[in-house]
Amino acid sequence: MATERMHKSKLVILVALFLGLLGNFAFFRNVTAVYPLSFGNAAFLLSLSVVLVSVIALLLSLVTIRAVTKPVLILILLLSSFASYFMDSFNVVIDVSMLQNIAQTNVAESSDLFSLKLVFYVLLLGVLPSVLVYKVNLKNMSLKSELASKLKFMLLALLIMALMIVPLSKFYTSFFREYKPLRYYTNPVYFLYAVGEIVNGAFRHGASAVQVIGKDAHVPAGDLDRELVILVVGEAARADRFSLNGYAKETSPLLKKEAVFNLSQMSSCGTSTAISVPCMFSNFGRAQYSDQKAHATENLLDVLHHANVQILWRDNNSDSKGVATNVRYEDFKSPKLNPVCDVECRDEGMLSGLQDYINKQKTGDILIVLHQMGNHGPAYYKRYPAAFERFKPACKTSQLENCTREEISNAYDNAILYTDYFLSKVIALLKNNTKDFEAAMVYMSDHGESLGEKGLYLHGLPYVMAPDTQKHVGAILWFGDGFPIDRPALRAKLARPYSHDNLFHTVLGLFEVDTEVYDQKKDIVQGNSR
Repeated sequence: MATERMHKSKLVILVALFLGLLGNFAFFRNVTAVYPLSFGNAAFLLSLSVVLVSVIALLLSLVTIRAVTKPVLILILLLSSFASYFMDSFNVVIDVSMLQNIAQTNVAESSDLFSLKLVFYVLLLGVLPSVLVYKVNLKNMSLKSELASKLKFMLLALLIMALMIVPLSKFYTSFFREYKPLRYYTNPVYFLYAVGEIVNGAFRHGASAVQVIGKDAHVPAGDLDRELVILVVGEAARADRFSLNGYAKETSPLLKKEAVFNLSQMSSCGTSTAISVPCMFSNFGRAQYSDQKAHATENLLDVLHHANVQILWRDNNSDSKGVATNVRYEDFKSPKLNPVCDVECRDEGMLSGLQDYINKQKTGDILIVLHQMGNHGPAYYKRYPAAFERFKPACKTSQLENCTREEISNAYDNAILYTDYFLSKVIALLKNNTKDFEAAMVYMSDHGESLGEKGLYLHGLPYVMAPDTQKHVGAILWFGDGFPIDRPALRAKLARPYSHDNLFHTVLGLFEVDTEVYDQKKDIVQGNSR
């Protein structure tokens, strides 16, 4: 007896039902937070479930054809199982910036996210249904018949959506207009849309020539003093966890002893490293920034290079996200260069040999960029040496759902305490060079972090829906005694709102670089006084 073959449309419906009902817990959790389970909302929630399954079915129908039907469905099931895990566990969304983060994450960072829970998700929501899809025998159809069937299927899906939406238009009007961010949680709809955006962007901008900016940059001939600036790019350090900003725990004991200028109202350009770091060094500002523009345009380091500033980038994070392509770059994530490593290589190791580097630069100004590992989550307990575990009990796992809010906060705060120590060491290095240089330190974190507030963890939410904890970041300035700034004037404006938009112009101002791309109004230090 011949084995009965399944119609491709039936397989698509079954996969859509599986994904819609078992792969979208995060979506329905966030929906029911807005539309609580009640008699009045029951019809809408049931309708929304049908619409979601119909949308997924429509999407799957569009991306499956002929012999690639099963491979495509299997790939989507596997990817969706990973997406489900991260959305369910950390309440993140898988959008363009998150996919960029994933693509740029190294093996060490990925290992922090591995857990038995992740294995369970992938096996149950990815591997098991994929095996069943693989074993299905599909009906053979001519291309013409399959296209005709696909068209009918899509029209039916659209009709079902219309029948579900129209009678409940009052609910759907508010859903689409007032609660747009909820759609970011639809799995796999939104992450497939994000993949399309990335592919589309690559085709549009892949062959673009890099636009040169600040070619006119130069240090005035009358400026005979040499500048030495260390720019520390922090990682996931939210402003409200620095005791400099009034946090109850003493997380900044060493910085409090220094004459630092604490920028208490600093906002990030993005909520992820992949967005924020290139944006920080670009001249576009958050409103005009895009990944494509950043990679097609020179950045702050290039402008300083035009002005003959000596530049060194040392990295203890994943990489520079394309910022340091044209300057000297050193990878301190490995013991090959970093002498301070235990369970992982420490930020402090980036200071090793730095004085020798400074001594070898006999002429010109110097910029050194130190890209921290900082507070990279979720394994906060790995981000600091054991001696810095002052706040206890600390969460000792990357599975944050297994820790209390207090334990997570303690581990995170210990990492902030280590950053306080690291920055104090940077300042000590600069103090040793004040006889030969006008020395300064600039510290800015790339983005903040959610630590369980409103059920959110980590970072990377779309900016429009991200909480302040992911956007309000730590930022600190320090200047050697000989650095020519108006200190009282700077202290008077520390509480003003600033953002990553100011970094580009502030650093140019510190080096006294003259160029048409410098905007004095955006210079935090010089402001309109220069």
